[in-house]
Amino acid sequence: MTGRTLRLLSLLQTRREWSGSELADRLGVTVRTVRRDVDRLRDLGYPVDSVRGHAGGYRLAAGTDLPPLLLDDEEAVAIAVALRTAAGGLTGIEETALRALAKLEQVLPRRLRTRVAALQASVAGIAWEDRGPRADPVLLGALAVACRDHELLTFDYTTRGGAAAARRVEPRHLVASGALWYLLAHDTDKDDWRIFRLDRITGLTPTGHRVPARPVPGDDPAAFVAARLSAAPTRHRALATVRAPVDQVRAGTRNLGTRIRPIDESTCLVDASDDSLTRIAQTLAGLPADYTLDADPDVLSHLRTSAHHTLHATG
Repeated sequence: MTGRTLRLLSLLQTRREWSGSELADRLGVTVRTVRRDVDRLRDLGYPVDSVRGHAGGYRLAAGTDLPPLLLDDEEAVAIAVALRTAAGGLTGIEETALRALAKLEQVLPRRLRTRVAALQASVAGIAWEDRGPRADPVLLGALAVACRDHELLTFDYTTRGGAAAARRVEPRHLVASGALWYLLAHDTDKDDWRIFRLDRITGLTPTGHRVPARPVPGDDPAAFVAARLSAAPTRHRALATVRAPVDQVRAGTRNLGTRIRPIDESTCLVDASDDSLTRIAQTLAGLPADYTLDADPDVLSHLRTSAHHTLHATG
């Protein structure tokens, strides 16, 4: 298989459908050359379907057998299960794992998709701590495909206050923050970017309508989501002035991002505000240096009670 044919295969795996002219432009060849390369992929066993229409096109379909030179049955099942596990628990690679899983499941034969689903239903992990609300893996997968294909979605969304409303959005990225997942999307009705927690999304419905990819402000989805989350109002306020340089505090904490701001070379401000008193206590306990605290009375009361229990337990 030539490098150009591999590039063609990679393009076919990233979108549901390509026109012949689009593939020719991406590969820097003629439409006739694209047709020859598609025939070569078919000869190797890759299920490439032709799409009828004014411009014509191609799509990679699910096959009756795995394409040769790729994976055997056991390897395909093992990789699919590993990708699902990574998407649910390894910070930093979740969206990449979902994109890879979407590509793999697109060409898995039905018999292997059934085995993967059975394994997922049969295998359980032990939860050693309360991780809070978790996103539905089926929802994660559907959103990953919609982000990849730039397909408009509709769904019902429940806000933190309990109000529910229908939304119509252009999905762009999935972002994980600790145990929570967020969808970064452009809300077509409000004509603005919005962040949606996946555990509050119900009734997801693909529209079948695709739109050009809208650029994310700042070109960094994770940083954009972190900044929005930091600016969002929280139930409990807690601001810690830490006697350590900002780089030292960032190195010793997780998932705080833009909530750590330098005051001077030896001091920084950590915004530990949260809807959960327990999470505030955990954040403060993880600070790598002494600090002073400006917090709401309920936060101070919770911290004093926790400290009393700890002192009593240690004698």
